[in-house]
Amino acid sequence: MDDQLAEAAEREYQRACRALDSGNVLAALLLLEAALRQQDNLQWYAMLGYCVARERGQVARGTELCRSALERFPENPEHYYYYARLLLMAGQKAEAVQVLRQGLAHGESPAILNLLQELGTRKPPPIRWLHRNNPLNKYLGILLARAGLR
Repeated sequence: MDDQLAEAAEREYQRACRALDSGNVLAALLLLEAALRQQDNLQWYAMLGYCVARERGQVARGTELCRSALERFPENPEHYYYYARLLLMAGQKAEAVQVLRQGLAHGESPAILNLLQELGTRKPPPIRWLHRNNPLNKYLGILLARAGLR
């Protein structure tokens, strides 16, 4: 009986993954919750955390779920990916990039690489010996970008 529940839970999890890949976060959340009711698997908590934060707006609960998955399974790059997406959703881009780089250190993941490429890298400041936050650098960079010289 337990094997049947585990298999059914795995099927639900696979359907949730497909739903999330196609952009249907609500369906993924519902399928993932159904899978977790059948079998409590900590490996699925990072995805659940992202879905909960995205669909229900419960960012704190989503962060807690992602962190618990990372603490238990730090070698899984997928957990870093979902945690970074949650951080991006919360407006914490710098921390998200750091988390993605940590995920790459634990294994190569095409999803992480795509997300890092999508986020892009910052161009160097126009006046390199001044700090990036210096108003002169900031406004000169904006001006050069608008003029198409940067």
